[in-house]
Amino acid sequence: MKRMIGIVLIGLVSISLCAQSTKKIRELEKQHAALQKQISDSETLLQSTKKDVKSQLDNLAVLLGQIADRKQYIETIEKDVQVIQNEIDRLKTDLKTLERELADKKKKYEKSVMYMYKNKSIQEKLMFVFSADNLSQMYRRMRYVREYADYQRRQGKEVQRKQREVSDKQKTLLASRDAKADMLKQGEAEKLKLEEQEKERKALLSALQKKQGAIQREIKEKRRSANRLNAEIDRLIEIEIEATRKRKEAEARRKAEAERKRKEAQKETIAESKKAAIPESKVEVYKVDNEDLRLSNVFEKNKGRLPMPITGAYAIVGHYGKYQVKGLRNVRLDNKGIDVKGKEGAQARVIFDGEVSAIFQYNGLSNVLVRHGNYISVYCNLSSVQVKKGSVLKTKDIIGQIHTDTNGNTVLHFQLRKETAKLNPEIWLAK
Repeated sequence: MKRMIGIVLIGLVSISLCAQSTKKIRELEKQHAALQKQISDSETLLQSTKKDVKSQLDNLAVLLGQIADRKQYIETIEKDVQVIQNEIDRLKTDLKTLERELADKKKKYEKSVMYMYKNKSIQEKLMFVFSADNLSQMYRRMRYVREYADYQRRQGKEVQRKQREVSDKQKTLLASRDAKADMLKQGEAEKLKLEEQEKERKALLSALQKKQGAIQREIKEKRRSANRLNAEIDRLIEIEIEATRKRKEAEARRKAEAERKRKEAQKETIAESKKAAIPESKVEVYKVDNEDLRLSNVFEKNKGRLPMPITGAYAIVGHYGKYQVKGLRNVRLDNKGIDVKGKEGAQARVIFDGEVSAIFQYNGLSNVLVRHGNYISVYCNLSSVQVKKGSVLKTKDIIGQIHTDTNGNTVLHFQLRKETAKLNPEIWLAK
């Protein structure tokens, strides 16, 4: 009898996966692919073969950026492995529950099949019905035979459904285990690459540690240049803020004058209406949207999701704020933005909808300020620009070509301000 039940069920087993679990795995794999591409792309960035301090410091910055990205990727893998392990544990629990339910359903189904098997002939069913003592009992027996047959069919369908659930859960569990194994392999491969990069970093630091005097001179020169650049950016932002203030004041005066005229016109209309005994009509109030406020609010909602201000492969080689260069004595940097290295030919692109508020030259290179409501993004070190003051830009529109120096470095200096307040761009950008 059990063999007969098994034959009935074999053709009804479905091969499908649990949608929620497989979707989660696909999302994790998609995220890993994006991170892995970013790391692979950043490794293609050229490093100078020159041995002077500037070139070696630039190489160290690139290497530190790549190491930071790889460490972040390994941490992401480890977290996702734990997420999948939790999913596997949950799937195991669900599978045990389903298997118990399936066993119970099969047992009940087997009993109903055994009963029907013993009373399988039409003749036996008819004898059971016609052996009733009266018509009322005959009717009840007929209904019983019909309802029991329906019950048996329902039991069979329930067993089939539960069998499909068990099969789905088993497939999902296997897929989760495979995904976990793949992630563990990725993690181990990334750790080996990280070890190689750490060796390269130590060798580079060893060479630089012998050139402390030259390093200090290079850092001092960079600081002087950065201070002059920041002073010019601050000056232009102050001008822009003052221009915006005057524009808002003028707009406020215009609105006040328009409101005054509206009220006067309304009074005249009321007076005339009273004379003509015509009911007072409603005059629509003219409202002006505060575009700066609207744009600022939308900009803030995209915090952490704004695109990188550079096209193609990139590596962050200079971080925001004051920090010590790891491994080098007395080498402290103070960055008002971030430095992003790209491939030769990389272009600067705007991070959000806005309007070009200023373009200025410094050391023979162009620098562009773009206003996004109360926020201002700054793009420095451009060899050429393809926008002009007043240009209205959309997110990812190209601003200009990033300069490539004699050592082959293509580095965009990027800043983000809220009026005069300096912000950490890395918190706002999607990486």
